[in-house]
Amino acid sequence: MPGPFAAFKWEALLSDKSIFLQGFLVTILASIFALVLAMILGVIFGVMGTLESKVLKRINKIYVAIIQNTPLVIQVFFLYNVLPHFKITISVFSVGVIGVGIYHGAYIAEVVRGGIEAVPRGQMESAVSQGFTSVQAMRYIILPQAIKIIFPPLTNQAVGLIKNTSVMAMIAGGDLMYQADSWSSNNLYYGPAYVVTAILYLILCLPLARFALSLEKRSEVKI
Repeated sequence: MPGPFAAFKWEALLSDKSIFLQGFLVTILASIFALVLAMILGVIFGVMGTLESKVLKRINKIYVAIIQNTPLVIQVFFLYNVLPHFKITISVFSVGVIGVGIYHGAYIAEVVRGGIEAVPRGQMESAVSQGFTSVQAMRYIILPQAIKIIFPPLTNQAVGLIKNTSVMAMIAGGDLMYQADSWSSNNLYYGPAYVVTAILYLILCLPLARFALSLEKRSEVKI
């Protein structure tokens, strides 16, 4: 009986490499769009969590609590199955991007909130005393300082986001994992399919992970 890594299985994979490359491209695009959405939500809700308004703080806490304490798969399935009932029809790619973006937005919100709160409170008070509005002080004084603090964990979030785009395979999103599952289920060549898939994820994630580690080391040296 041929082993899981028999030569003819790799030959079959090479002949169908365009399938994996297509999935790889979809994963890259999904990661970019989801990261943009996650960053927007993360900054908005992260800033809300640092404001004096109890209402805005409560909204931040509800969003973070719900998203962080429910599985990503359930959230994506919820979007996939519920949106059509409201006559909202979007592609499965968009459902995956929105689901992953909202999910990681909650984690980025906590990163942003923690970074802002790490900036001495006197910075805001000094800026306001100099004539800045609260919004201007946040934009020009607080956030530029917070970015240096939050950048390393943000990079780690990006790594996690790329890996979590694999959830799109559950809704036939056309991503790398979906293509690997589909191809291997047709011919039962699971070994080569998942080895190549893992390598492609490594190509995306490993440089970011190493970059995040170097940022953390630089921060420790400065401290």
